[in-house]
Amino acid sequence: QVQLVESGGGLVQPGGSLRLSCAASGMIFSAYDMGWYRQAPGKQREWVATISNSGTTYYADSVKGRFTISRDNAKNTVYLQIDSLKPEDTGVYYCKIQSMNYWGQGTQVTVSS
Repeated sequence: QVQLVESGGGLVQPGGSLRLSCAASGMIFSAYDMGWYRQAPGKQREWVATISNSGTTYYADSVKGRFTISRDNAKNTVYLQIDSLKPEDTGVYYCKIQSMNYWGQGTQVTVSS
């Protein structure tokens, strides 16, 4: 059974940083492209970043230069480093296996002073 569990969210001041983690199980993690998405209050879920199974990374224009996606195949974990946080980064962050309809439960990120 495939399972994705996000963690690392929290309340942070503007300009701060967070590192989100997504631990995967029930799958051959290294074989799959993984993605991060977010959903702000009252808005649709949007794609943030993808890391391919070979480590190539892709980012939404809105987060380029501030977000870094990475993976540790030995730990079956994908990460999202978020720097220079802005209030508009507030939302629930989800990880996803890009080729499958499997999502984690999400982790809340709130950016506020």
